[in-house]
Amino acid sequence: MSKIALNILDKTTWLTKNQPCIISGPCSVESPEQVLSTAQLLAENGKVNVLRGGIWKPRTRPNSFEGVGSIGLKWLKEAGVAVGLPVATEVANAQHVEACLKNGIDLLWIGARTTVNPFSVQEIAEVLRGVDIPVLIKNPINPDLNLWIGAIERINAVGINKIGAIHRGFSSFDKSSYRNAPMWELPIELKMLCPDLPLLCDPSHIAGSKDLIQQVAQKALDMEMDGLMIETHVNPAEAKSDADQQLTPKQLVDLLNHLTIRDKLVSDTEFISHLEQLRLIIDELDEELINKFASRMAIIEKIGTYKKDHNITILQIERWEQILKNRLFIAQKVGLSNDFIRKMLELIHQESIRIQAKVMNNGEK
Repeated sequence: MSKIALNILDKTTWLTKNQPCIISGPCSVESPEQVLSTAQLLAENGKVNVLRGGIWKPRTRPNSFEGVGSIGLKWLKEAGVAVGLPVATEVANAQHVEACLKNGIDLLWIGARTTVNPFSVQEIAEVLRGVDIPVLIKNPINPDLNLWIGAIERINAVGINKIGAIHRGFSSFDKSSYRNAPMWELPIELKMLCPDLPLLCDPSHIAGSKDLIQQVAQKALDMEMDGLMIETHVNPAEAKSDADQQLTPKQLVDLLNHLTIRDKLVSDTEFISHLEQLRLIIDELDEELINKFASRMAIIEKIGTYKKDHNITILQIERWEQILKNRLFIAQKVGLSNDFIRKMLELIHQESIRIQAKVMNNGEK
C-alpha cells in the first residue's frame, strides 16, 4: 500500500510543541466534584496538556454504568476552565457531536467501537463538516488497518485538518496479560503510510491494569508516538468504570517522571557514523536472507515437481511438525524468541504450500 494523502496541519501547531502530549482524566465523568478534584490534582504537576473524561460509555452488556450523559459535558468543561486545560471526550454518533459543540468541548475522539462502523463514522463526519475542532480516531476493536485508515479519511474529507490517531490495542482470542493486544506492527504500519499523522497511545486500554501501564507507555514513546492518553481518577477504587486501569493523579506524575524521552534525531557525527555502519551490516544480512529464501523456494519447487510425478500429497504433517520442533530448538539455543520463529516458519510454510500447489495444478511456476 502506498502512502496515504491527508490534508492535515502540522501537529506542532495544534497538538503540542512539547513532546509527548499527555491527555489524562477519568474514564467516566461521575460528578462535578469528582471531575473537578481530579482536574485540580492533574493541573498541579503541569505535565497534562488535555483533560479527558468519558460522558457516554458504550458497555458490552446492559445494566452497566453507561455514563452520566450530556449533563457531564457541563461538569467537564467547567473543570477544564477552572484549571486552565482544554477538555476532550469520546463521541459515538451525531447527537454526541452536536452536544459537545454546544458545550464548548475542545477536542473529540472516536472510540474503537465506533471506528469499526463506517456508517457511524460518516454520520459523525457530516456533523463535523465545516467545524474547526481537533479529532482523534482510535483504532477499531478488531485488527483491521484499512478500517482505521478509512475512518481517518472520512473525518479528514469533511475538512477536519487537526486530526490524529490513537492506538489502544486490539481484541484477541489469544491469552495475554494485556486487556487488548498491542499488535505494535499495526500502528507502526499506520505511521509508515501516514507519516505526518499524529499518533498517540492509550496504555490504559492496552494494559487493563495499573501494573502494565508504565511499560506500555514507555514502549509507545520508544516507537516515536506523539503522546499518551492515560486514565486517572481521584479515587480509582470507587470508579464506576474501569477501576483496575485508572491511576491516581499522583501515580500518573510518578509514571511520567520515570518515562525516558528519547531523541528522534541526533547531530553527533560519531554516533551517526557508527549507526550507519551497523545499518550497512543489517542491509547485507537482509540481502543474504532474501537470497537464501530464494534458494529455499527453488528447492521447494523441485519437491513439488517430485511429489507430482509420484502422486504424493502436498501437505506432510509429520514433516512439518518435525521442522517446527527442530527449528524452535535451534532458535532457543541461540536466544531467539519462539513466537518470532514460529510466525516466520508458518509464513515460510504457507509460501511453500502455495508454490507446490501451483506446480501441482499447472506443472510450472
